[in-house]
Amino acid sequence: MSSLNFVQRIRSSKTQQQRMGLILRWVLALFLMAFAVFPVLWIMSASLNPAGASLATQSFIPPNASLDNYRELLTSDIFPFKTWVLNSIKVSSITTVLSVSITTLAAYAFSRFRFSGRQNMLKGILLIQVFPSLLAMVAVFLLISQVGDQIPWLGLNTHAGLIIVYLGGAMGINIWLMKGFFDTIPRAIDESAMVDGATHWQIFTRLLLPLMRPILVVIAILTFIGTYGDFVLARILLKSTEQYTLMVGLFIFTSGQFSQQWGQFTAGALLGALPIMIVYLVLQDQIVGGLTQGSVKG
Repeated sequence: MSSLNFVQRIRSSKTQQQRMGLILRWVLALFLMAFAVFPVLWIMSASLNPAGASLATQSFIPPNASLDNYRELLTSDIFPFKTWVLNSIKVSSITTVLSVSITTLAAYAFSRFRFSGRQNMLKGILLIQVFPSLLAMVAVFLLISQVGDQIPWLGLNTHAGLIIVYLGGAMGINIWLMKGFFDTIPRAIDESAMVDGATHWQIFTRLLLPLMRPILVVIAILTFIGTYGDFVLARILLKSTEQYTLMVGLFIFTSGQFSQQWGQFTAGALLGALPIMIVYLVLQDQIVGGLTQGSVKG
């Protein structure tokens, strides 16, 4: 009888521990959700405040909430918000396409070919990525300025010059990510295709690229988001309002000493986030596949 009571106490103790563990997990999950959602709700509240109060004095439920900030932002002749969004989408899209194309070719060469200096080049690419990009800001500015003296469409205040700088900064780590994914694909695929008379280009385009789709999507999304949300480089290289990207343009609303327009700033931030949200929603399955498949040896 005593042994039966002992077993029941153990089971009861385990049940209580499981309940406590479940409660703690729920509390932690709710806390993390609130921590992530609260800033977004606060920004949405500020964007509906027609008074444009500072975020520090903003009430969570603004009185007389309206869409005036959105209306003024989209119809303003002084601040070309729609032009900024289009500029960001254009720069990010071109950078993404070029970066993925060049990165894929470079990673294929590093993964499948054996040539002199291959290891040193890979180590050099990795070493360059160790240094913070902020260290190169002055050098990048002077370089683009001097290039613009000879080739005006690649100089300062041009989207082409900004894209070139983005390409140089994004391809290093992406080459390593892509090469690691290439290495997981068995070389037997290449060898069997060569036996059938396929060239390296045919193997690359018809056999390997379809298998690389998950990591291609991941790198494309990371590149797009990184360039779309960049402020520092765009602020340094772009000078005119019409050439501004979204992040640089939004800075205008908060840079004035006595004319900070927080309402329009928050409204622009929410509208500017829509392209990123759409990309995530459309490609979320590919994102998960690209992040997980690359860690499994093929």
